[in-house]
Amino acid sequence: MEHPQKGAHYKRLLKRAEGLEAIRTAVVHPVDEVSITGAVEAAKAKLIVPVLIGPEGKIRAAGAASNIDLAPFELVNTEHSHAAAQKAVELVKAGAVEAIMKGSLHTDELMHAVLVEPFMRTARRMSHVFLIDAPLYPRPLYLSDAAVNIYPTLDDKRDIVQNAIDLAHVLGLNLPKVAILSAVETVTEKIKSTIDAAALCKMADRGQITGGVLDGPLAFDNAVSPEAARTKGIVSPVAGEADIFIVPDIEAGNMLAKQLEYLADADLAGIVLGARVPIILTSRADKTLARLSSCAVALLLARHRESPPQ
Repeated sequence: MEHPQKGAHYKRLLKRAEGLEAIRTAVVHPVDEVSITGAVEAAKAKLIVPVLIGPEGKIRAAGAASNIDLAPFELVNTEHSHAAAQKAVELVKAGAVEAIMKGSLHTDELMHAVLVEPFMRTARRMSHVFLIDAPLYPRPLYLSDAAVNIYPTLDDKRDIVQNAIDLAHVLGLNLPKVAILSAVETVTEKIKSTIDAAALCKMADRGQITGGVLDGPLAFDNAVSPEAARTKGIVSPVAGEADIFIVPDIEAGNMLAKQLEYLADADLAGIVLGARVPIILTSRADKTLARLSSCAVALLLARHRESPPQ
């Protein structure tokens, strides 16, 4: 039986995106039913205006298999997925699209095309954030980085944390609580992630990270459970009520995200930050609401960048 709160966070997110002008989005290599359907559903929801990029025959075959009329959508023919990713970057560079959306290709293939183009880079390192809607958790859960940075350095983690905080601000969370995760709550030289966590917290104290409240190292249990934090005697403004969870590396992040998805009935929306435009990363396993939410996040980010400072 589905939990009554399932999808509640995402529905509020979609409501927040209502009324905004849809973003022209390069949909890279949408050659299967899942990716073509996801793009068209987001177009129907007025979140994106898709530009379908890839081998025309395969895109049309995917549309036919899904009973989708592709006539309303722009289609850019390329020879293969690698060329499609390159073309998407070219369209960003030309100002012809405002976002990129992953279709039926590997994340590393898409990100390679993004990373080799200097124009796509900003002063901030690129990082991925999962915005997770877990029915049993009282607030949206931001998890970073589980898709782009494999073994991030301390400097990388500073940008990963700041990217996630900035995203939370755009989505309406003014002072997010950030848990820097490790296996234990005490700093020890035997576990590098505990040292990184302590350094990141001190960087926040010194103004090198702004806009959030940080604490770490924290184990996952005392980051999400006030009872677990009390049992371990942890006195912290973050423990038990974290919004953002920073993992030590991509392996920990990937496993945590998929555990939440398959054992806690959570949905995962994904976005890459720190590039010239938002990059929407979706999985073949993503449900419709999660795909739409990924597009809504990209839309909110794009329109926020256009807004004059308050």
